[in-house]
Amino acid sequence: MKKRFFYLITIQYLGYRFHGWQKQPKLKTVHLMIDKTMRYIMDGKPFKTLGSGRTDAMVSAQEGAFELFLEDEIEDKVAFLELFNYNLPQDLRALSITEVNKDFNVINASKMKEYVYVFAHGAKYHPFCAPLMTTILDPLDIEKMKLGAKLFEGAHNFKTYCYKPSETGVFNRIIDTCELVDNTLFTANFFPEQSYMLRVKGKGFMRNQIRLMMGALIKLGKHEITLEYIQESLKPESTEVMDYIAPASGLVLNAVEFEKTT
Repeated sequence: MKKRFFYLITIQYLGYRFHGWQKQPKLKTVHLMIDKTMRYIMDGKPFKTLGSGRTDAMVSAQEGAFELFLEDEIEDKVAFLELFNYNLPQDLRALSITEVNKDFNVINASKMKEYVYVFAHGAKYHPFCAPLMTTILDPLDIEKMKLGAKLFEGAHNFKTYCYKPSETGVFNRIIDTCELVDNTLFTANFFPEQSYMLRVKGKGFMRNQIRLMMGALIKLGKHEITLEYIQESLKPESTEVMDYIAPASGLVLNAVEFEKTT
């Protein structure tokens, strides 16, 4: 049996013009562009790519990952990465390439993900902010939102914060970090003087979970819901449905950390 080779490639991309990660008919997606570029540089040699997870339309990644399966070894990884980047579109960049063993699976591997949600409030800001930042025109109570964010930390039932939950869904999850802090991660001369970000870290998230959590915090900041409402919504017996999903373009997959790659 012919030996196969396995590689973990980390990437970053601006999601504003992409319809998410997953391939879809007649739509431009991140996975489509990766495979299209890979097909060109592999020059007819067989390959397969598998993403570590999906991002929604317009969601960006500071650091994502995918696994590359090949029948031939990459002898010069630096040159391969340079060639890959040379042919990728300008809003997508490969960061690193590491060989992994055949038992590694980029989807099932134990990993920690960190997302940030970047936002500003109270005014209409420069249109160039739109790809990376959500602007809430109404004033928000940031201090109350900071208290609300901490309520999501720990082990809770997050069914309220899952889009169209199924009967068989696993809603008991653990969030290691959830905090609302000043945005010092992304800066530009057209950004507002003050912006913020929700920072969330955990092993796994459900469909639209972070955007629904952010939606709740925005409603909290507008005094439309209370801290007690969020506390109650995280209990196993909660039947609440969060009706506001925060816009996608403020959400960024900031990091993916694998516990073991060999």
